[in-house]
This record gives sequence, C-alpha cells and structure tokens, in this order.
Amino acid sequence: MNILILSAGTRNKIVQYFKQNVGEGGVVIATDMSTLAPALYEADKHYIVPRMTAPEYIDVILDICKKEKIFGVLSLIDPELSLLAKNADKFKALGTTVIGSSYELCEMALDKMQMFNWLMANGYKCAMSYMDKEAFYRDVENSIIDFPVFVKPARGSASIAISKVYDKETVDLLFAHSDGLMIQEFLDGQEIGADVYIDMVSGEVVSIFTKKKIVMRAGETDKAVSFKDEKLFVLIENFVKKTGYRGQIDIDIFEVDGEYYISEVNPRFGGGYPHAYECGCNHMRLICNNLVGNINEKKFGEYDEGIYMMKYNELKIM
Repeated sequence: MNILILSAGTRNKIVQYFKQNVGEGGVVIATDMSTLAPALYEADKHYIVPRMTAPEYIDVILDICKKEKIFGVLSLIDPELSLLAKNADKFKALGTTVIGSSYELCEMALDKMQMFNWLMANGYKCAMSYMDKEAFYRDVENSIIDFPVFVKPARGSASIAISKVYDKETVDLLFAHSDGLMIQEFLDGQEIGADVYIDMVSGEVVSIFTKKKIVMRAGETDKAVSFKDEKLFVLIENFVKKTGYRGQIDIDIFEVDGEYYISEVNPRFGGGYPHAYECGCNHMRLICNNLVGNINEKKFGEYDEGIYMMKYNELKIM
C-alpha cells in the first residue's frame, strides 16, 4: 500500500508512523516545496513540488499519484485540505482516496467564524466570537463579554497573528491595520486536545484520544498528559456525527468550571498526535484498513491515563 503525504514539513513522526503501518511492499512518499523540510527524508521517496497556490500544483500531485500507484493521499496543513477535497473525484479516477473530509467541512474548519456560527446554531458551548467590533463593544457594555479577548484572523492556522488584547484601543488598532479579523472570547480554563478517527467506510467514530495540554509552542502541543472522561467522549462522538467529518481530525476543547467548550477543529493530524500513537491509538492502521475497504472496530479510551508527552528538538543532517 502506497501513501502520499503532502506538505510534510517537520512532521517526521507522522511519516515514520505510516512507514510502520503500510505493510510489506508498501511505501510512504512525501512532498514539500522546500528541500529543507526534514520530514521528506524520513519517507521512502520524496518529491519537491510547487507552492500549493501555483496553478499547476494539483496536476503535479495527480501525476505523482498516477506514477507511484498511490492508495491514499493526505495533507498536514490546513489550507491544502480544501484543495484536496475539491479535487477528490480526480484522485478517485486514479484509484487514490483523499484521506479527509468534504470540501464544505474543511472550509468550515478553516473559517473560525463559520465554525462558531455552526456551533451556536447546534447548541454547543463555545467561545463567543465577533467579526463586527461594534457588536463586541455593545456586548462589553452590556456585560455579556469582557476583556481580555483574542483578536485573530478568521481564516488562519498555527496560531499565526493571534493577539491577546486587554482594551478597546488595541482592538481598534489591530482592526485598522488588518482585514478579516475576528474577536474571540478568552476562555480561562484547561485546554484539551482530542485526536479522533472517523471510519471512512462506516462513518462511525472509532477512536478518541484526549489529553490535557500543559505547554503550547507555535500553535502546537508541546507538553501534555493523557486523561479520560466518558462525558467528553460522548460530546465528541455526538459532535462528529452531527458534523459529518471523516478520517483523522484534531479538536481543540476547553474545560471551564466543569463544562466543555468546543473551540476549533483541524481535519488532519494535529501536532500533538504522536502522543496518541505512542499510547496505542494507531490511526495509521485504521487508515490503511479503510483504504482496502475494511471497517474498523470502535475502541474508545483504550489507553492509560497519566502518560506525559514532552517534545524536544532533534536534528536532521543531510
């Protein structure tokens, strides 16, 4: 079974884990636009490709799939997920499955305001969010929300250009210098990450791993500890069934005063996924099972609590 991983970047562990699961004769191929992406050199083979915004990009990826007889393709960065989903039929015609969710769901995950509106409409607890700063100011005056808040791009990822803001003057300054910003309530609680796999054949949630985040770095989990809560498992399963996500997703959640608030969804492997894998939640195997038409068995919480993940820097010398 041959797997293609796009925009591999620094996700060396993801490439390694796929290599451990593709089976005899299977290969893992990685791409990136830079020769200095270290995860490329963990793969059995790699390609340097154009930037994903280039007009010829998708044809280049389709050519690789055809040449390398790729069973499944996935991306490790948010903006590329919609592009893959939009072209899923072209990949399918080559016998390649896009490992991921629909175009509409990828777009909703990328657009934080769209996700907020969906969560509110469907009755989920979430951080109050605003694109209109005047509406935010009115809610501040009415004691519905208060500072501090986060100001961030409504369509963004990796915690880029996020500011924690404590006053109206700073909000005005940020909005005056950038378009497409949103204001989001600061949730003062425990941040939680959930690595979830939804079977691509049955559509059922088959694996959930949850961790309490201890330290974040560059928008990714740097240190965390595993835990379980049946109430949280039920919330995640119901949320995923209602949205319709497929394959691997990463959910950011906050626990505030005993209540769970859904924050964001990334329909891909999150930076903290190695924690789940090393605790026994092997989602690469689940993907490989699905790619040959097999349905995975539902297994929630089959891991130990209190297992810590601590990232540290390694080197790749070429």
